Amino acid sequence: MTKPLRVGVLLSGNGSNLQAILDAAGDDYAVVVVVSDKAHAFGLERARSAGVATIYVDPKAHDGRESLNEALADVLRENKVELVCLAGFMRILAANFVKAFESRILNIHPALLPAFPGAHAVGDAIAWGAKVTGATVHIVDEEVDHGPILLQRAVPIESGDTEETLHERIKVAEHELYPEAIRLFAAGRVKVEGRRAIVL
Repeated sequence: MTKPLRVGVLLSGNGSNLQAILDAAGDDYAVVVVVSDKAHAFGLERARSAGVATIYVDPKAHDGRESLNEALADVLRENKVELVCLAGFMRILAANFVKAFESRILNIHPALLPAFPGAHAVGDAIAWGAKVTGATVHIVDEEVDHGPILLQRAVPIESGDTEETLHERIKVAEHELYPEAIRLFAAGRVKVEGRRAIVL
């Protein structure tokens, strides 16, 4: 029997996507370490409750973005991480980190990329009068919310939606989509060709 895929999660906050990933873990993948740039991120508590190793990497202890990213990469290497998942990690990754885990970093975004990239995707979709938005799991490259799209799920925008009500429905889609994407990686069913992520 093959060993579970070793997953490392980077987060900065509450960690609801981490919880979904933890809840769905089984024979195909296991979260082996959760790393945060915030010492009191609630996501670290979620990880500890699940018996997963947690590590806080203090940004102030590092001289610039590349140094911080090298420290993050070192933690993941030490834990023999095979797939990195960003779950509300609020820092832009440096090129040295992306290269270290090339085509092995996933991010989840609360919109249907390439529409509404950036930190205000939910509010932007409402402000533009979009009728549909959703969730995207993509493979991370050196640009923000830019890498090859792996999975997407549409979420209709309803009349009277606020940013909060819409975001709650998008989270439901995210919590289903992210574990599904990890399972595809674990099964060796993801192939990257240029801008395209192909599910085999």
